[in-house]
Amino acid sequence: MAELTTERADEVRETVRERYAAAALATTDATTTAGCCNNPAAISDEQVELFGAGLYGQERDELPDTALLASLGCGNPTAMADLNPGETVLDLGSGGGIDVLISARRVGPMGTAYGLDMTDEMLELARANQAKAGVENVHWLKGHIEAIPLPAETVDVVLSNCVINLSTDKPRVLRETARVLKPGGRFAVSDVIADPDMDDATRADMQQYVGCVAGALTADEYTRYLVDAGLIDVEIVETHRVHEYAGSAIIRARKPA
Repeated sequence: MAELTTERADEVRETVRERYAAAALATTDATTTAGCCNNPAAISDEQVELFGAGLYGQERDELPDTALLASLGCGNPTAMADLNPGETVLDLGSGGGIDVLISARRVGPMGTAYGLDMTDEMLELARANQAKAGVENVHWLKGHIEAIPLPAETVDVVLSNCVINLSTDKPRVLRETARVLKPGGRFAVSDVIADPDMDDATRADMQQYVGCVAGALTADEYTRYLVDAGLIDVEIVETHRVHEYAGSAIIRARKPA
C-alpha cells in the first residue's frame, strides 16, 4: 500500500473524525447522516450483516440501544479474544463503547477495560452508554491510536473493530500495540483486509477510505507489519466479504512471553 503524504494524511484523519462525530450524533438524531461504514440510523438489512450491531449475538441484550446504534465495526472481536477475569483490555477506536462494555463485563470487577477514541462526540456517547449499562471498571481515553496514552507493558489484550484500516500510519499503530502489551499479551481484532488486486480508483476514493475499504492492508502487509512490530503467531482468517475488493477478517497475534 502506498504511503500518504502528510497533507493527505491530515485530510483523511479530519474526514474520519468528522464522520465519526456525526455517527455519534446520529444515534440520537435520526435526521443526521453519518457513519464510518454506514449511517447507523438508516442501516439496511444487507448492511447489518456486513457492518454494525448485526455482527453481535446475545451480547446485544447486555447493552443500551445507543451503544448498538453506534457500532460501525466489521466483526465482533470480543467473541474471539478469550478474555479472562482480572485482565486489562484496550479497545482501539472505541466509538460508542460496545466492545469496551462487553469486555469490562468479561474481565469482571478485578479487571479493567480501556476505550481509546479521538472523537469527543463518541467519548461523550460512550460515557453515557457506560452509565446506562451500569459498568464501573471502564476508563475512557482521548487520543490517537498511533500514540496510545498508556505506559508500556500494561495491557493483556488489545482489541479493535474495523478501525486500524482507517489509520494513516498502520505500522505505527501496530508498534504502539506491541509496546503497550504485556509479555504474552494478545492482539485480537476485526478489520478489513484488501485483496492484492484492489484497483487504484478504489484506493484513491475518499468515500471508500472513510468507508473502511480504501485504506485497508492486504493480508501480507498486515502480517509483515505485525511481525516487524515484534508480534508472533500471526493468524488472519477472512469471515465475510464487505466489498468487491475487500473482506472482513479476524486477525490474531501475540507478544512473546
